[in-house]
Amino acid sequence: MLIRIFMTFLVLLLPLQSFARDLVVPQNNEQIKLSFAPLVKKVAPAVVNIYTKRNVIAGFKNPFMDDPFFGMFFNKDMFGGQLRKYLESALGSGVLVTEDGLVVTNAHVIKGAQEITISLNNGNEYEADVVLIDEASDLALLRVKEKDVSLPFVTLKPSESLEVGDLVLAIGNPFGVGQTVTSGIVSAQGRSSLDINDYNFFIQTDAAINPGNSGGPLVSMDGKVVGINTAIYSRSGGSMGIGFAIPSEMVASVIAAEMNGQVGANGIIRPWLGVQVQDVTPDIANSLGMDRPVGAILSNIHSVSPFKKAGVKAGDIVVSVNGYEIKDVAELKFRMATVPIGKLANVRVLRNGKVIDLKIKAIAPPDNPPRNTVVLKGRHALNGAVISNLNPAVSVEIGLTGEEDGVVVVQSPRGFFFGRTILPGDIIIDINGKRITDTSQVDRALNASSSKGVKIGIKRAGRLIQLYLR
Repeated sequence: MLIRIFMTFLVLLLPLQSFARDLVVPQNNEQIKLSFAPLVKKVAPAVVNIYTKRNVIAGFKNPFMDDPFFGMFFNKDMFGGQLRKYLESALGSGVLVTEDGLVVTNAHVIKGAQEITISLNNGNEYEADVVLIDEASDLALLRVKEKDVSLPFVTLKPSESLEVGDLVLAIGNPFGVGQTVTSGIVSAQGRSSLDINDYNFFIQTDAAINPGNSGGPLVSMDGKVVGINTAIYSRSGGSMGIGFAIPSEMVASVIAAEMNGQVGANGIIRPWLGVQVQDVTPDIANSLGMDRPVGAILSNIHSVSPFKKAGVKAGDIVVSVNGYEIKDVAELKFRMATVPIGKLANVRVLRNGKVIDLKIKAIAPPDNPPRNTVVLKGRHALNGAVISNLNPAVSVEIGLTGEEDGVVVVQSPRGFFFGRTILPGDIIIDINGKRITDTSQVDRALNASSSKGVKIGIKRAGRLIQLYLR
């Protein structure tokens, strides 16, 4: 406890505009009486409690109820069970980042909400609309409905300005008890051994974060937001001193992308890399004569990848992006995800022991070749399925990596049995032995099948599977 108090004094006494600081110990009684109160008074008015309501259906539901055929035999009063629909309330936290009411929070806080209300610490409440939900980063943007408002707000600050050991505050609404402030230190930067969102790159802190804190700000000692609190490690559901925040660089990229119209059906449109990468292990580092296992090694490069266009080759190791050392694959993904579409990233690679500096343009996933989406119809096993030609844009939308061409299932066929046999993301390789390379070939191949059934070869999660369907 005494060490934490000492560290508080040190940070508050130092010039906050500089990253290079001379650390000192408290020299007198006045320094010992220093408090976080002025900082809290500055930031807390911009921190909001978020209350949501969403429709929930409860009760027993027979699994056959949604089947097109068997569903006719089930209803809520018979074998289907009694279902009840009601509004469920939930809560979380957020932070205002503009005067006109733009709020940053977590995507999981407001996902599925039909009604959203934000409450300031002065008691004022406002209804809010969802501007954007970006599940890849677990971030969401809300906008206060009321026009011509002037609300308190805070600004973002690069999390890179933090050092391990720096003091931070976490502000939010844990367990719905009301706005709460906790203090701690930065325990680690760039934590990637998690599975919280698609980027797995977090600030770790021991500031107490509990349920309801999600979406609230992690604040530096100059009153600026360096992260958005998103998760904890806990065996009991309460804080155990291991909390995680999304870095402010990702928050800034989401806000900028929304302002620039870089939004798709699944959230923010981020730079497409078109590469397969893996971490540099100690064995790989030793074999390449590296001092330590850092970087991300490129194992495969798509034919239209911006990395390939810039001259990167398979086997190259990315060691830095825009001056930041790349420790692993997670950091490479994070650094490139924060580069605006159309901008150049300064990328340094290691090839055969030589350092090469390249400029790689951040591009959106190309929607080329044409996807030619088709809804299959006919008296065959894939009736009702939606298929598309593979291209980078389609691959990103359905979460495929490493596939350059082919025909992919976007939506399963109708029906209970077939809907669980052909799955979204399956790549159709052949039908009755005939190679499939375009959506236009699928209808012809299926309608030419005999009444005895059809043999379909698919690739699923890298595995080749043969299906026999009637």
